[in-house]
Amino acid sequence: MSSSSITQKSGREWLQNWNPNDEASWDSKIAWRTLWVTTYALTLGFISWYLVSALAPKLNNIGFDLTKKELYWLAAMPGLAGGSLRLFWMFMPPIFGTRRLVTYSTALLTLPLIGWSFAVRTPSTPYVALLALAFLAGLGGGVFSGFMPSTSYFFPKSKQGLALGVQAGIGNFGVSIVQFVTPLIVASAMVGSTFGAPQHFVNKAKGIDKSTWYQNAGLLWVPFVVVGVILAWTLLKSVPVTSRGVKDQLDIFGNKHTWLMTSLYVMTFGTFSGLAAQFGLLTNSLFSNFANAPDPVKFAFYGPLVGSAARIVSGPISDRVGGGKLTLFSGVGIAGSSLYTALHVNPTSSNDFSMFFWGMLAIFFFAGVGNASTFKQMPMIFEPRQAGGVIGWVSAIAAFGPFIFGVLLSFIAPKVFFFGIALFALNAAAMAWFHYVRRGAEKPC
Repeated sequence: MSSSSITQKSGREWLQNWNPNDEASWDSKIAWRTLWVTTYALTLGFISWYLVSALAPKLNNIGFDLTKKELYWLAAMPGLAGGSLRLFWMFMPPIFGTRRLVTYSTALLTLPLIGWSFAVRTPSTPYVALLALAFLAGLGGGVFSGFMPSTSYFFPKSKQGLALGVQAGIGNFGVSIVQFVTPLIVASAMVGSTFGAPQHFVNKAKGIDKSTWYQNAGLLWVPFVVVGVILAWTLLKSVPVTSRGVKDQLDIFGNKHTWLMTSLYVMTFGTFSGLAAQFGLLTNSLFSNFANAPDPVKFAFYGPLVGSAARIVSGPISDRVGGGKLTLFSGVGIAGSSLYTALHVNPTSSNDFSMFFWGMLAIFFFAGVGNASTFKQMPMIFEPRQAGGVIGWVSAIAAFGPFIFGVLLSFIAPKVFFFGIALFALNAAAMAWFHYVRRGAEKPC
């Protein structure tokens, strides 16, 4: 970060004369401590954001009476909130500083976690209340566009691909964690029995009739959130980035590369987040009527797991070979695997699930690669102050993925849906090649 982008702010939390691109003065301990604390908080954010995707496929089994369309919309609502709230959080790092931003944002996660613990106990909970709680879960998605730009202030350009890849990749694991842990924790009374009676879980097709504690799904994470608040307040510092407020940050919209990178990140993270929210419901919708149907909650977490791992691995690779090349690779891969998946969404038996499943995992993998490579590109394309704003903006727009995918799947056939993803990905890959990869590209990166 150049000295021209630094302003003086008083207080022990503010780092003065911070310049991560000067190796002689860069304090790597502060940078890596910031990365690990904010990554921990970001993981909790993703857990909160995707809590609804882990609950929705089973709500009707515990007494709710929701249609497929209502369930798709319920799983889509956190995406609407996450994208909308990111439009606010993207402006916050220069205003609040890392310490206060991460502390306060993490504390807000208690609202959806505790709220859902009450809602699932009563099947008579109005649908509008469920939608409101699903919207609150989007707080966990909103914090991303504040945490990621804030972390970028602490690392030199040469290490931002690694740092942001690690943070976003591990943070994305929150999706897999909540989808994997929820089926396990709701089967036990060790958390929820203290705060309410069990729910009656019934699946007539499989002959299941048992007690469950779905309030555990949210309550389990509250102590971890409290720890995150304490860590953020006691361990984090803030970089005083020059900003005259929101207006000062709006100049990113006059740069065409802001819009190009928005399209590319929608292709990658929009696809990742959208499919992560809808994977369980889509599986249930396609295969639930067959004998030996796969349990969606036992498979849904694999997609986000693969995508998150791909993001972590691709971060340092982007530092070496350039983000643009990997983004091109990602786009072509998403297109190809989406076309393959489109051919396996009209099953004739549960035996067809494996082909659909592997197609989905391939999409998640290539989306994860692109999630990392695009975050390598942005700090290389834009100057530091703008890079933070652009990262926040593209993160906000791509976070609408769960909402857009949920709405589309409630209206159009899955085959058409996946063909649409393939077409969009091919177009985005062409843009990546022309502007960032080909010989003579305007911004090779």
